[in-house]
Amino acid sequence: MVARTRFDAEPCPVARSIDAIGDWWSLLIVRDAFDGSRRFGQFQRSLGIAKNILTSRLRTLEQTGVMTTVPASDGSRYQEYVLTEKGRALFPVVVALRQWGEAHCFGPGEEHSRLLDRRNGHPLSPLEIRSSDGRSVGPEETLVEKLSSADEAG
Repeated sequence: MVARTRFDAEPCPVARSIDAIGDWWSLLIVRDAFDGSRRFGQFQRSLGIAKNILTSRLRTLEQTGVMTTVPASDGSRYQEYVLTEKGRALFPVVVALRQWGEAHCFGPGEEHSRLLDRRNGHPLSPLEIRSSDGRSVGPEETLVEKLSSADEAG
Protein backbone atom coordinates (compact mmCIF):
# COMPACT_ATOMS: atom_id res chain seq x y z
CA MET A 1 0.00 0.00 0.00
CA VAL A 2 1.33 3.42 -0.94
CA ALA A 3 1.82 5.78 1.98
CA ARG A 4 -0.33 8.90 1.90
CA THR A 5 1.54 12.12 1.24
CA ARG A 6 1.36 14.37 4.31
CA PHE A 7 0.96 18.13 4.12
CA ASP A 8 0.84 18.91 7.85
CA ALA A 9 4.20 20.73 7.73
CA GLU A 10 3.46 22.73 4.57
CA PRO A 11 3.38 26.53 4.84
CA CYS A 12 0.25 26.64 2.62
CA PRO A 13 -3.13 26.81 4.45
CA VAL A 14 -4.85 24.99 1.55
CA ALA A 15 -2.40 22.07 1.78
CA ARG A 16 -2.77 21.87 5.57
CA SER A 17 -6.56 21.98 5.27
CA ILE A 18 -6.49 19.10 2.80
CA ASP A 19 -4.23 17.20 5.19
CA ALA A 20 -6.65 17.77 8.10
CA ILE A 21 -9.69 16.63 6.12
CA GLY A 22 -7.89 13.69 4.54
CA ASP A 23 -9.88 12.74 1.47
CA TRP A 24 -13.28 12.87 -0.21
CA TRP A 25 -14.80 10.30 2.16
CA SER A 26 -13.97 12.50 5.12
CA LEU A 27 -15.56 15.57 3.56
CA LEU A 28 -18.67 13.54 2.72
CA ILE A 29 -18.81 12.36 6.34
CA VAL A 30 -18.67 16.00 7.44
CA ARG A 31 -21.42 16.83 4.93
CA ASP A 32 -23.60 14.06 6.36
CA ALA A 33 -22.91 15.29 9.90
CA PHE A 34 -24.22 18.72 8.87
CA ASP A 35 -27.27 16.93 7.46
CA GLY A 36 -27.93 15.25 10.82
CA SER A 37 -26.09 11.91 10.71
CA ARG A 38 -24.59 11.01 14.08
CA ARG A 39 -24.25 7.23 14.19
CA PHE A 40 -21.83 4.92 12.42
CA GLY A 41 -24.69 3.07 10.72
CA GLN A 42 -26.24 6.30 9.43
CA PHE A 43 -22.96 7.34 7.82
CA GLN A 44 -22.45 3.86 6.40
CA ARG A 45 -25.93 3.66 4.87
CA SER A 46 -25.82 7.17 3.44
CA LEU A 47 -22.37 6.83 1.89
CA GLY A 48 -22.30 3.13 1.00
CA ILE A 49 -18.75 3.10 2.34
CA ALA A 50 -16.98 -0.05 3.59
CA LYS A 51 -16.98 -0.30 7.39
CA ASN A 52 -13.19 -0.43 7.65
CA ILE A 53 -12.80 2.74 5.56
CA LEU A 54 -15.50 4.53 7.54
CA THR A 55 -13.86 3.50 10.81
CA SER A 56 -10.52 4.84 9.59
CA ARG A 57 -11.97 8.15 8.37
CA LEU A 58 -13.96 8.73 11.56
CA ARG A 59 -10.84 8.00 13.61
CA THR A 60 -8.85 10.53 11.56
CA LEU A 61 -11.60 13.16 11.90
CA GLU A 62 -11.48 12.62 15.67
CA GLN A 63 -7.67 12.80 15.78
CA THR A 64 -7.67 16.07 13.85
CA GLY A 65 -10.33 17.55 16.13
CA VAL A 66 -13.04 17.81 13.45
CA MET A 67 -15.39 15.35 15.19
CA THR A 68 -15.75 13.90 18.65
CA THR A 69 -17.78 11.08 20.14
CA VAL A 70 -20.49 11.61 22.72
CA PRO A 71 -22.86 9.21 24.48
CA ALA A 72 -25.87 8.37 22.32
CA SER A 73 -28.67 10.92 22.66
CA ASP A 74 -31.21 8.13 23.22
CA GLY A 75 -29.38 6.81 26.28
CA SER A 76 -28.34 3.56 24.58
CA ARG A 77 -24.85 2.10 24.95
CA TYR A 78 -23.79 3.48 21.56
CA GLN A 79 -21.73 6.55 20.86
CA GLU A 80 -22.52 9.25 18.36
CA TYR A 81 -20.20 11.35 16.24
CA VAL A 82 -20.66 15.10 16.40
CA LEU A 83 -18.83 17.97 14.80
CA THR A 84 -16.60 20.02 17.06
CA GLU A 85 -16.29 23.78 16.72
CA LYS A 86 -13.43 23.11 14.30
CA GLY A 87 -15.69 20.77 12.32
CA ARG A 88 -18.61 23.21 12.30
CA ALA A 89 -16.21 25.82 10.88
CA LEU A 90 -16.13 23.66 7.71
CA PHE A 91 -19.73 24.67 6.93
CA PRO A 92 -18.74 27.45 4.48
CA VAL A 93 -16.39 24.98 2.73
CA VAL A 94 -19.17 22.43 2.29
CA VAL A 95 -21.61 25.14 1.14
CA ALA A 96 -19.04 26.49 -1.35
CA LEU A 97 -18.49 22.99 -2.81
CA ARG A 98 -22.25 22.41 -2.95
CA GLN A 99 -22.89 25.71 -4.73
CA TRP A 100 -20.03 25.15 -7.15
CA GLY A 101 -21.38 21.66 -7.89
CA GLU A 102 -24.91 22.96 -8.43
CA ALA A 103 -23.60 25.53 -10.91
CA HIS A 104 -21.07 23.37 -12.78
CA CYS A 105 -21.76 19.65 -12.35
CA PHE A 106 -25.37 19.17 -13.42
CA GLY A 107 -27.08 19.49 -16.77
CA PRO A 108 -30.29 21.50 -17.23
CA GLY A 109 -33.15 19.77 -15.45
CA GLU A 110 -30.89 17.11 -13.95
CA GLU A 111 -32.06 15.97 -10.52
CA HIS A 112 -29.99 17.12 -7.55
CA SER A 113 -30.37 18.38 -4.00
CA ARG A 114 -30.20 21.96 -2.82
CA LEU A 115 -29.57 23.64 0.50
CA LEU A 116 -32.40 25.76 1.90
CA ASP A 117 -32.71 28.29 4.70
CA ARG A 118 -34.66 26.40 7.37
CA ARG A 119 -36.43 29.59 8.44
CA ASN A 120 -37.99 30.57 5.11
CA GLY A 121 -37.40 27.58 2.82
CA HIS A 122 -35.50 29.67 0.26
CA PRO A 123 -32.18 28.66 -1.34
CA LEU A 124 -29.11 30.31 0.16
CA SER A 125 -27.51 33.19 -1.69
CA PRO A 126 -24.29 32.28 -3.48
CA LEU A 127 -21.22 32.67 -1.28
CA GLU A 128 -19.02 35.61 -2.12
CA ILE A 129 -15.50 36.46 -1.06
CA ARG A 130 -15.34 39.96 0.38
CA SER A 131 -12.45 42.27 1.13
CA SER A 132 -12.09 43.90 4.53
CA ASP A 133 -13.98 46.95 3.19
CA GLY A 134 -16.87 44.80 1.91
CA ARG A 135 -16.05 44.70 -1.82
CA SER A 136 -16.64 41.45 -3.68
CA VAL A 137 -13.23 40.15 -4.84
CA GLY A 138 -12.15 37.49 -7.32
CA PRO A 139 -8.84 35.66 -7.73
CA GLU A 140 -7.34 38.40 -9.90
CA GLU A 141 -7.83 40.87 -7.03
CA THR A 142 -5.95 38.84 -4.43
CA LEU A 143 -2.36 37.89 -3.70
CA VAL A 144 -0.68 35.43 -1.38
CA GLU A 145 1.63 36.84 1.27
CA LYS A 146 4.11 34.46 2.89
CA LEU A 147 4.37 34.96 6.66
CA SER A 148 7.27 33.91 8.84
CA SER A 149 6.85 32.93 12.48
CA ALA A 150 8.25 36.38 13.38
CA ASP A 151 5.45 38.01 11.34
CA GLU A 152 2.86 35.96 13.22
CA ALA A 153 4.32 36.87 16.63
CA GLY A 154 4.57 40.61 15.89
